[in-house]
Amino acid sequence: MLRVAVSQLTTHFRRFVAIGLAVMLSVMFLSATLMVGASTNASLGASIGEAYRNADVVATSKNGEPFTQAAVDAAVSSPAVQDSYAERSTYVTFVAGGGEQYGRLRNAAPVSLESGMLSSGSMPSSRLEAAIDVKTAEHLGLTVGSTVELRGAGPVKTAKVTISGLMKATNDPFSSSAAQLVGSESVLNAVQDAGAGYSGLQFALKPGEDVTAAKDFIAHRMEAAGTVGPVLETAQEKVTSTVAMLSAGQDQLTVVLLAFAGVAILVSTLVVANTFSVLVAQRTRELALLRCLGAGRSQIRGSVMLEALVVGFISSVVGVLAATGLMTGLIAWAKSQPEQAFATLAVPPSAIIAGLVAGTLLTVVAALVPAKAATAVAPLAALRPADDATVGNRRGKIRLILGLVAVLGGAVLLVYGSLTVSLLVALLGGAASFVGILLCSTLFIPSVVAMAGRLAAPAGVPGKLAAVNATRNPARTSATAAALLIGVTLVSLMMTGAATSRQAFNDTLAENYPVDLSAQTAVDGTDPTQALSRIKALDGVSAAVLLQPLGTLQDGATPDAATTVYGLSAVDAASVLRDNKLKPAPGTVYLPEDSGQGPADISTAAGSVTLDAKVLRTRHVPAFVESSSISSAALPETPGMVWVKLDDSVSGDRVQAIQKDIASALGVHERTVSGAAIERVTFNSIIDVLLLVVTGLLGVAVVIALIGVANTLSLSVLERTRENSLLRALGLTKGQLRGMLAIEAVLVAGVAAIMGAGMGVVYGWLGAQATLGGVASVVPAVPWLQLAAVFGVAVVAGLLASVVPARRAARLSPVEGLATA
Repeated sequence: MLRVAVSQLTTHFRRFVAIGLAVMLSVMFLSATLMVGASTNASLGASIGEAYRNADVVATSKNGEPFTQAAVDAAVSSPAVQDSYAERSTYVTFVAGGGEQYGRLRNAAPVSLESGMLSSGSMPSSRLEAAIDVKTAEHLGLTVGSTVELRGAGPVKTAKVTISGLMKATNDPFSSSAAQLVGSESVLNAVQDAGAGYSGLQFALKPGEDVTAAKDFIAHRMEAAGTVGPVLETAQEKVTSTVAMLSAGQDQLTVVLLAFAGVAILVSTLVVANTFSVLVAQRTRELALLRCLGAGRSQIRGSVMLEALVVGFISSVVGVLAATGLMTGLIAWAKSQPEQAFATLAVPPSAIIAGLVAGTLLTVVAALVPAKAATAVAPLAALRPADDATVGNRRGKIRLILGLVAVLGGAVLLVYGSLTVSLLVALLGGAASFVGILLCSTLFIPSVVAMAGRLAAPAGVPGKLAAVNATRNPARTSATAAALLIGVTLVSLMMTGAATSRQAFNDTLAENYPVDLSAQTAVDGTDPTQALSRIKALDGVSAAVLLQPLGTLQDGATPDAATTVYGLSAVDAASVLRDNKLKPAPGTVYLPEDSGQGPADISTAAGSVTLDAKVLRTRHVPAFVESSSISSAALPETPGMVWVKLDDSVSGDRVQAIQKDIASALGVHERTVSGAAIERVTFNSIIDVLLLVVTGLLGVAVVIALIGVANTLSLSVLERTRENSLLRALGLTKGQLRGMLAIEAVLVAGVAAIMGAGMGVVYGWLGAQATLGGVASVVPAVPWLQLAAVFGVAVVAGLLASVVPARRAARLSPVEGLATA
């Protein structure tokens, strides 16, 4: 039988193309999913964790206090430490590009721990040298050899430095809004107060050192030196904790990716099992002949399993290579985009091993049932459809009970998980409810397809026969729809989840950063009205409004001691504020976060007025009122304020250019033009990269499902050989036969697409609620155009999937077909 199996693989290799393609795509989906996790972590490490990407261990202060020199000395003297970097940093101002600029200055790290990458020149080596990021340098017209005077916090804290090199711009969203400078220790000493301490520590460990033991030892040494609760983490742990901090202490990324892997395994198992059923059904005569020549059932099964093992392993290897190629292409495309240059490819060993093992094992397991079905009884009888599961027999009742229990129990868990923001519970509930729907599919999908079949009545005999075929063999119809139902549900889930998550993220970002850019007007006579007109005309500016100072808070209740209250009309608020829920109402003063509660007393040019106060969830706006709340004129000798809203498509480089143009129009220093526009662009770029690699998997899932549809239709044609031949003998033409199978495929695909889209919307919304409900208000966002495109692709793909089986059925002569079986 070994020779028989080898002969089948070499002589009739075309038979294995379909199953090999299905296994390859399934393994590609699974491996790419695991690569997404590693690439996501690598990309986050290259953006949020860029500053410590070369470190083995990172030390930070639990209470935010800087490390003392004694703590640094104690830590770096650890025998496990090979190299160390004690970071000193401070914010400085300097004059360049026609105005005063704002930047962050840090000391240079040793070569092994330096995160900055030179674009030209060299890192600072002498006492009055500094390197600056290339984006800021191009923006301000600085080059290697230029000199700038850095000013620290105090009036005498200055250092005139020479630019020794230009570094690549940072991808860290927390640092991208300010100029990045790296200087020598002497530069830091000149602009920073003595004894300011160190903001963080990074360590490169000696080869072979145990990281956990090293972290514990360093922590004990630092505590002995007086540091309270130092936090020691690896670079990856630091990235994970930072991401968890941004998402209310929850690291949902790993759970989401595990859910992807689980879905991939489920899709793969169903598709490979259906595909192998087609393969075994095509070899019915061969297996029967081998049985007649003396081959035992165990030998037949062994031969089929050997074929499955070889095909599964080879297809798995190709699938892993294809997944690597797909991820390489996606990451390369992302890196070519200026705002996504931090995208990083990572291929972990787990993606390769899991792909090979899962693909091979799934193929062997999926082949067990078809092989057993083909050898347990007479070969021809084995392909006869068994009694269908209906409500009227025992099998149907058992499936109905199990399906209803799974649906109801899973729905309860899904809703509970979404309400309690527990993604793991929601995932378990969603999986259970979906499995329950699949169990019950035989009981309701054929009826739904039959109802949809009424739409095919105008097609004549082929349309009526296609509708009847959907109810004559419910198991066959349900099997055909199951693969596509899974694929469309997955795609719709991800589309809805991504749209809902994006909206929730944008709403939360808008609530925290309601204004893109803001700046005070000059008090030197510059006409703010003319300046506003110039700002509105800038490329990339969506709206700009002028706020007049109407009063001052008498108790100085705001946390930053700002007392000016500005007036903003309701119309202007609607045009410039990102937060659509923030609609100023007359009689209320709006205060920044952490302001005092209760009524606020406001001094105006006409006297004092008391207004109700509403404290916002943002620190990034001053106190303001709806313009009609205060009737007096603007305060004399007090600058107004300009708020600017930018287009959503504006890049980070353009934001900096707009800041410079706004400063020029208003006659103020560029550093006084503040806002969250750059942070918004950077965070959105990170999300775009993560969604890009996930979206790449959706196409693979659809292709897997379509392979399953084509293979199941092929099995359907094999099972209905005599039936189709009889129809041909009764006068059905080849074109009508092809039309009947095409309409049947379109009906099944259409029903599966509509049901899958509906379930995907519900699952995507509840999944987003379970993921982001703790940090944002989640409102379902349905991407109607995308779902319509999915429906169209599913219907067209179902039609295309019927071409090969229909062509095979039409080519068979009626006489030959009636003689089969």
